[in-house]
Amino acid sequence: MNDESTADRILAVLEEDAQASYGEIADRVEVSKPTVRKYITQLEEEGVIVGYSADVDPKKLASTSIAWVGLDVKSECYVDALQSLKEFDAVRTLYTSSGDHMLLAEVRAEDGDRLARFIQESMLTIDGVEEAHPTFLQERIK
Repeated sequence: MNDESTADRILAVLEEDAQASYGEIADRVEVSKPTVRKYITQLEEEGVIVGYSADVDPKKLASTSIAWVGLDVKSECYVDALQSLKEFDAVRTLYTSSGDHMLLAEVRAEDGDRLARFIQESMLTIDGVEEAHPTFLQERIK
């Protein structure tokens, strides 16, 4: 990118409101709509923008439980374990991590019992997955 500050400002608007139109972004960033379109296309092609999503308040989902699950995986099984985890519909997002766990997965199920059962019967049965540490989300604050 030639002008990182423009790209950063466009990304900040999209992170705040993934549904913002080119016109809204242009107004907030103080550039033209064609400039916004050019930057967004370039950011998508470079893999900086990998998708658009809605933020969800877990407490307001009538029939869904959400957990972030920290996973520890044996290094020799890492690639195969990643592939297995990506195949589960219940695993909504999957990140590598430099924190307490090698991987972080956002997992959703109909209720807490099913979510716990999925972790126990699906995630922990993947070859090489040694530990799973779920954190159940209660309420979105910000």
